[in-house]
Amino acid sequence: MNLKDTIAVVTGANRGIGLECVQQLLQKGARVYGICRSGCTTDHPNYTCLKADVGNVDEVNKAMDEILAKHDAVDILINNAGLGYFGFCEQLEVEKWQEMFATNVHGIFYCTRRVLPGMKTKQSGHIINIASTAGLEGYAQTSGYCATKFAVRGFSDALYKEVREEGIKVTCVYPGSVKTNFFRHHSGIEPHDYMLQPEDIAAQLIYALESPKNYHPVNLEIRPLQPKGPKKK
Repeated sequence: MNLKDTIAVVTGANRGIGLECVQQLLQKGARVYGICRSGCTTDHPNYTCLKADVGNVDEVNKAMDEILAKHDAVDILINNAGLGYFGFCEQLEVEKWQEMFATNVHGIFYCTRRVLPGMKTKQSGHIINIASTAGLEGYAQTSGYCATKFAVRGFSDALYKEVREEGIKVTCVYPGSVKTNFFRHHSGIEPHDYMLQPEDIAAQLIYALESPKNYHPVNLEIRPLQPKGPKKK
């Protein structure tokens, strides 16, 4: 796909992977809409920031209504917004469990269902869902977060089979640890330079978006080579 003049929507667009996706899409000439819970951090003539909590269906619909009132269809949707809380299962507050599912799972459904009709009409489009390696394997004290990312994996796997004959691509991305503020709720992990870098993840997504029409990257697993740093001799 040639990204120039495409219409792209990125959730969680104010920081980390989402922010890097916004910036790299703008560099490619796309018209980008960011959906964020907080204020806008990007200033560009081809960028519009819409304030919405992806876990709130009414706020998502309001943002999508604004986008679709200006454009017949969205070409690219990057479902990036997500958060994680950590701890033993019996100590995880119900409210945190519900917030993770609202953001990480429900938000993907709310956004995706709004862009699909236009993509089906155009017989083209690309949806990228950011999961995690926590959607491939379980980790201790991460049961709630893993549950949401396994859900993203299942949703993505079913969706790509549902829409591939409509010319729509669905890619699920499984990053390992990324140097962002994601671990702010985990007292035992501090971001460091041996983690994956947000700009490198975004570059891989751009590569997937620019792939030939009949090339369909379904699952993309990305891990840091040496997550604890070079081996000491």
